[in-house]
Amino acid sequence: MKVQRLPIVGVMGSGKDDHLELSLELGWLLGTLGVHLLTGGGRGTMAAVSEAFARTHDRRGMVLGILPSDHSRTKPKADYPNDWVEIPIVTHLPHSGERGTESTSRNHINILTSDAIVALPGGPGTSTEVQLAIRYGKPIIAYLGTTGGIPDLPQDVAVATTIDQVEAFLRSVLLD
Repeated sequence: MKVQRLPIVGVMGSGKDDHLELSLELGWLLGTLGVHLLTGGGRGTMAAVSEAFARTHDRRGMVLGILPSDHSRTKPKADYPNDWVEIPIVTHLPHSGERGTESTSRNHINILTSDAIVALPGGPGTSTEVQLAIRYGKPIIAYLGTTGGIPDLPQDVAVATTIDQVEAFLRSVLLD
């Protein structure tokens, strides 16, 4: 018997703002596509997308959270994981945010583990995850709607303003 491995879609975005409309649409879409969802396991967009995904009826995938460690490097940081993470993966890596490209950042694991990346609006941490996706050659699209942004977003990263554009991208890189 061959095990069927589901694709993993990494969603990167603000750990503070939930960008609720974008996050809910994306979480539901991913829940219907038969993929696993991977986030950094925190608040903001990570929690909102995870909740929408987890509440999707008949979904096949699971919610994975790649968590930063606390000072002991044996437990997750306070407030991690959010309530919707089904498989918490605690790392010994404490950094993210502006330090997200450093070797001590879990962002490397987030990007390398994902088969495709969707970047939601965010700040410096999201920007470093976009940089890593490009560095590692991962398919990436920024889902910004009409008002969202990511600092220093490279021009060669595709930008979606609608969920239909995100779906077409994901189907083309994962399911075709």
